[in-house]
Amino acid sequence: MAGGAVLPSEKHNDDYEPRVEAPITVKAYLTCLFAAFGGLLFGYDSGYINGVQAMTAWKNQFGHLLEDGTVNVTSSQSSLIVSILSAGTFFGALSAGYFADAIGRRFTIIGACGMFIIGVIIQMAAQNVGTLAGGRFVAGLGVGVISATVILYMSEIAPKKIRGAIVAGYQFAITVGLLLSTVVTYATENRTNSGAYRIPIAIQFLWGLLLASGLLLLPESPRYWIKKGRQDKATDCLVRIRGQPAESEYIQAEIAEIQANYEYELSIQQSGWIDVFRGGFSPSGNFRRVFIGVFLQMFQQWTGINFIFYYGNVFFQQSGISNSFTISMATTAVNVGSTPFSWYLIEKVGRRNLLIWGAVGMVVCEFIVAGVGVGLPGSQAATVCLIVFICIYIAFFAITWGPAAWVVIGELFPLPIRAKGVALSTASNWFWNCIIAVITPYLVGTQPGDANLGPKVFFLWGSLCLTCLIFAIVLIPETKGLSLEQVDQMLEETTPFTSGKWRPHNTFAGDRKEAVEHKETV
Repeated sequence: MAGGAVLPSEKHNDDYEPRVEAPITVKAYLTCLFAAFGGLLFGYDSGYINGVQAMTAWKNQFGHLLEDGTVNVTSSQSSLIVSILSAGTFFGALSAGYFADAIGRRFTIIGACGMFIIGVIIQMAAQNVGTLAGGRFVAGLGVGVISATVILYMSEIAPKKIRGAIVAGYQFAITVGLLLSTVVTYATENRTNSGAYRIPIAIQFLWGLLLASGLLLLPESPRYWIKKGRQDKATDCLVRIRGQPAESEYIQAEIAEIQANYEYELSIQQSGWIDVFRGGFSPSGNFRRVFIGVFLQMFQQWTGINFIFYYGNVFFQQSGISNSFTISMATTAVNVGSTPFSWYLIEKVGRRNLLIWGAVGMVVCEFIVAGVGVGLPGSQAATVCLIVFICIYIAFFAITWGPAAWVVIGELFPLPIRAKGVALSTASNWFWNCIIAVITPYLVGTQPGDANLGPKVFFLWGSLCLTCLIFAIVLIPETKGLSLEQVDQMLEETTPFTSGKWRPHNTFAGDRKEAVEHKETV
């Protein structure tokens, strides 16, 4: 065996030694990282609308003429155009659980790419707000399915030692998508024809084709095939992912553990939608896990980060910053540049600590932005402070809540309900994404009836982020360094406060073997 590692015996309690996984290969990294490419669709489609809404050509096409001779888009129109994507992704994410279990993780993503491309075509052809909104809804259906299924797929194929870092790569792809959308809209903003906004829309076509084409070459999740009763196919997929022969002790041990865990879970629950909500808040209860996943994704949105990426240009313009496109590009670059730090920290300090300290940092930054914006309105010092602390706030999010929330929901759920649990959690993200997109234009809008909060809106985001901190302290467990099967055991035996000290003391495969031997002896 590679590196002289000895495959541990399946002993129990004090004699237990943790199972050693196969050595991590370059192929394993590349397989997982390409799957993370799905985040780029999410990020780009979410981000491009921020830039095009500030374009003169876009306003001329989709806006209306004001009394002063200028053209603008109403708060209700802006709210519809931005939020309709999230409405589509909500329904797409909800359906992902069914399709991922029915036709597999891989083909679900490929089909969703086709839906996304149809939505892009509709947006490109749009001549009015209604058609544009319809195209964004259809594209959102595809993005919603992709966002849920990619997390599920990556969590199930990644080696446990780097699972957190690999899944965090999905968040990095989101930030790259946001940055690309900012760069493209910056490059086309001064065009006087419809190419100003149609070029940013059309480029999305490429992302959908690349992801669908690449997924055709990648293996299916071994855990999907175990769920379907096809251990032979599960073994073949694991061989491709781990780069080891089928007869390798690494492959045999990992397949045995996945199979035994699935059989154990089926012995105490089934895999229907009603089973997702069974067990209440008991240590082994599914509802407890779903509650954590759904609210974790809600709180990720409550940090207020998408206010910057959806309405940053408009907000900076209202704050008296003339080069709003440049500042928006800078904030997006901070998002991209900060996210890779999470790849190391999420495995070093863990998911729980990252969420707690990330919330602390964001709360401080948001209250500073709000306080300075209200105390020194319009001053040069206030402008500099606003930009600096918004960038620091974005960095905290990019390193902590951005990736960690996705990592945790990929690890929480047992195999029988994993696809449905991840789908519900992701749908929660998109539901609150939609709510925030709907209300934000009215919070910072300057038209009659709007709240016109300006920098004071950060008092709201800071207060909501404080609830994120409390949630992380009270409910988030530590899942670092555990296989998905070991996470099941940990959740049954610990509380969030003691989860970081938990160590595996047996294996499901070992328990099954012992039970069989005991039965034969009797």
